[in-house]
Amino acid sequence: MCNDYRLEVDVASIVEDFADLKIKIKLPEGTPNVAAREDIKISDTAPIVRGIEGERGTGELVNRRWSWPGQGGKPVYNFRSEGREFASGRCLILADGFYEFTEPLPGQKRKTKWLFTLKDHDWFCIAGIWRADPKSGEAFTMLTTEPGEDIAPYHRRQIIPLTRDRWAAWLDPSVPAQDVLGVLPKGSLPVRRVFPTEAAQGERV
Repeated sequence: MCNDYRLEVDVASIVEDFADLKIKIKLPEGTPNVAAREDIKISDTAPIVRGIEGERGTGELVNRRWSWPGQGGKPVYNFRSEGREFASGRCLILADGFYEFTEPLPGQKRKTKWLFTLKDHDWFCIAGIWRADPKSGEAFTMLTTEPGEDIAPYHRRQIIPLTRDRWAAWLDPSVPAQDVLGVLPKGSLPVRRVFPTEAAQGERV
């Protein structure tokens, strides 16, 4: 499951793209810091858009912690979506790529790192939920499902990137979750190896 993702898009582009979809974005805490980040990891603070109760077609852009403490203190950074409706607390997690890891290649000690992006768009949203934890404050997690054809060779579960026509629906809790969540068709998530690079592999073998 995803424990590392990327966001290198500026706030202006994010707000503009939402406006093109007729989704109004509010900034209740001022313009959040969305510095370009190659790796956003568990417990980091990152931007999300969450729906506003009673204001359909509107979301608020805020920075929140990725993961809240679960049983035994383990971070809840991914959350199974099957069989759940998510009648509240929905959010969109902003990303332009996410990583999966597989076993090390021959001659390597570290796991192989793969970057997935979305075909035809510079950035996208991942389906998530947020909650207020009494100890750690407000935080978000990514929803997961059975893997589609693009992810299955790399992991037994996957997060849920949403196409742009589903962003408004996910922010609206009256829309059934099963109508929004799902895997994308084969070829929607191009992948490339980012570690080890071909040069690095050649040097170490």
